[in-house]
Amino acid sequence: MKNKRWLTTMIEDAKACDTQMPWARGLRREAMIARRTETTSPELEAKAA
Repeated sequence: MKNKRWLTTMIEDAKACDTQMPWARGLRREAMIARRTETTSPELEAKAA
């Protein structure tokens, strides 16, 4: 496989990225899951049962 310069640079930049994503582990993820479970509709629950 031919290694291209832009690919090497892109991989290095991705490793250096420290932006937190909403689905990352931790308190933000727990809060997102809690919001999702609180907003379940009764129709969806009735279909699941």
